[in-house]
Amino acid sequence: MGEPAATIALLAVPETTASTLYGMYDLFGAAGRDWELLVHGRSGPTLLNPRIVSRDGQGFRTANGAWIQPDGALADLPAPVAICIPDLLVAPEEPLAGRYEAELAWLRAAHDRDVLLAAACTGALLLAEAGLLEGQAATTHWAYCDVLARRYPAVEVHAHRALVVSGEGERLIMAGGGSTWMDLALFLVARLVGTDEAMHLARVYLIDWHGEGQQPYAALTSARQAEDAVIARCQVWAAQHYDTHSPVAGMAEQSGLTERSFKRRFKQATGMTPMDYVHTLRLEEAKQMLESGDAPIDEVAEQVGYADPSFFRALFRRRVGLTPSHYRRRFRGMRLRLQ
Repeated sequence: MGEPAATIALLAVPETTASTLYGMYDLFGAAGRDWELLVHGRSGPTLLNPRIVSRDGQGFRTANGAWIQPDGALADLPAPVAICIPDLLVAPEEPLAGRYEAELAWLRAAHDRDVLLAAACTGALLLAEAGLLEGQAATTHWAYCDVLARRYPAVEVHAHRALVVSGEGERLIMAGGGSTWMDLALFLVARLVGTDEAMHLARVYLIDWHGEGQQPYAALTSARQAEDAVIARCQVWAAQHYDTHSPVAGMAEQSGLTERSFKRRFKQATGMTPMDYVHTLRLEEAKQMLESGDAPIDEVAEQVGYADPSFFRALFRRRVGLTPSHYRRRFRGMRLRLQ
């Protein structure tokens, strides 16, 4: 008989989404088994043993209505070689303090025992809340990166990356948003079983690695609407006039403040300079135009307010992570297939 399958714990909390939890469960359980079944007609040996655990081991209904039945409680699980935290369905600004004390203590104890800790998407917030990311590189879903950086200033957040490996012994692994949990699962299979098996799973499940990171998928308008009524009024004006020649001056005029006072107040209210905010609006509109139309790149640049197409191309590449042409090739085809 061969070696027993290595146990991977999947931590479930009421805010867990079932799709990520059970998707990872299926992928880990397929390691060693499914490739042999498809290619040779017989199941191979199971190489990984995924186990779902929760605080008390009792079944519960998740925030999106799915029923989860854990395999056991935190205290019941035999020592895993790795722990995975699926995503959390929480609002970006929602406080986490005091909600997961048992889970955080369990994660800290596992970390002290040199267990590999991995988090998909917003699951990284639990690693940060446990204090395990201080001084470490990290990533999470693009919509939560600002919150992660602000709430845990000692964490080095890489918003554009789909996968980050950090910590002593590279025992902290995080994936970005959405389907990058597949990248995380494949990485763990490669780490725990071998690269060949990870490649087998990628071929069985038709998984395409997110080599370009998550930046192209991110909505650039990450700044929330300001609570400052004056600045909020300027934001509404900017949304309608971002393509004008001097939108920052126009916003300042709308505010009734001096330009210097307006810029200071705008940055305080939104976390962005007025010009950065205008660039954000322009580039988000450019993304929509590239996805839905076939106008030349220079024309798109002009329509969103850039007289210099080369400046537009460079700014787009820096902020989005792809050139305008590459972005169109990637996302226009996707939009056409979905229509």
